[in-house]
Amino acid sequence: MPEAALLDGGRGLSTVDSDADGGRVWRRLGADGVLREQYRRRTPTGLVADPGRLGATLRAVDARGDNGITLSVLVQSASALPILAAGTGPEFDRVADGDCEVALAATDAAAAGSDLTGLGTEVEIDGDTVRLEGSKRWVTTATRAAYFLVLARHRAGRHFTAFTWVLVPADAAGVRVTPATTTLLAGAGIGHVEFSGVRLPSSAVLGRQGRGLALFARHMGTERLAGAQWATALTSRVLAETRTSLTRREIDGRALWDHDPVRQEFAGCLVRVRALRALHEALGERVVEEHDATSAATLKAAVGLTADDVLSRCARWRGADGFADDGLQLVRAEAAVFGIGGGVTELMLGAVADGAETLLAELRA
Repeated sequence: MPEAALLDGGRGLSTVDSDADGGRVWRRLGADGVLREQYRRRTPTGLVADPGRLGATLRAVDARGDNGITLSVLVQSASALPILAAGTGPEFDRVADGDCEVALAATDAAAAGSDLTGLGTEVEIDGDTVRLEGSKRWVTTATRAAYFLVLARHRAGRHFTAFTWVLVPADAAGVRVTPATTTLLAGAGIGHVEFSGVRLPSSAVLGRQGRGLALFARHMGTERLAGAQWATALTSRVLAETRTSLTRREIDGRALWDHDPVRQEFAGCLVRVRALRALHEALGERVVEEHDATSAATLKAAVGLTADDVLSRCARWRGADGFADDGLQLVRAEAAVFGIGGGVTELMLGAVADGAETLLAELRA
């Protein structure tokens, strides 16, 4: 499928009403084959994303201007789909074709978001029966999902092999979803999920028992790449809108755009966004093909250091208009997810520091 088609969401995200919810956008992407086209490659370790197609999809969805919907597409297409592909049932086909949505339920109510080895959700696997207890919070698409991909511990301790993925139908007995009490990212369908006495067949275990964190780590890099691609699309769009605004707003009879300090600050934003785009284009294949964790952390850290700074400056230039219900201050608040979801910026910088010797050698080569 040519990129032009992908930019339009296949046969047409442009034909989807501008106020359509995330479920309808997902259905269109699936029906047009866009989601499957992102994963045409399969290796012995699983599906491999096509960075160019993933980025084109996110640009097309971001152009609609609903950050919540874009977040829901990103998490499902960059993280959930390749993990779901580890199963043997029909669920992957249903989700990839847009027939329904899936929620990645990793962040635990019993531990800090980044502390996956401290999660308290437990799965007991006994012969042909799986029993699940626990709760997950801030789960994207929780209120719309047909399935939950649940990361749970099957034995005590913080060892890497103590965790397993379980695929849970949203309508299973004992599953309770509560919408998150936030006005931000409304299109993402964010919610909290409780699993109380959930009983499932052994086929609900996704992939090999004890390989949950390994499977998650393998594909987390793709989500971090997707985050950099979305951040580039969002900041580029906002900068274009802001430049138009600056040419129309005046101070002392001159457009703001004609004031050198504004032009120089704006140019600095352009340089940072351009650098972010160059970085994700340079590291994309390394992240998805080689599962290079340091490159993925570098991308995630770069997003955290770039997006909020650029959006903050743009919001300031908008003045009081930025505080409207749909103003740029809201966009800035929603974009804070770049520095939190999938690993906070400070942790990512720590991971980059861990790989400093290798990175310095590459820079000197």
